[in-house]
Amino acid sequence: MVQVGEYTSLAFLLPAATFVGYIIGYLLDRAFGTHWLYILFLILGIVAGFVQLIRQLMRDTRNDGS
Repeated sequence: MVQVGEYTSLAFLLPAATFVGYIIGYLLDRAFGTHWLYILFLILGIVAGFVQLIRQLMRDTRNDGS
């Protein structure tokens, strides 16, 4: 049951990281009067989500082999 919860959280991880990255970029754009920071932070959020996804999957596959 714990593993089901962990995999369910992975389904929300990537969209949440993307959304947080976009929001940070959007707020910085408004603060500094720019129009490109939201794209940068959107990409950083996507990358952060994938990195965390890969870390979790690597940890799970390493534990399954033991």
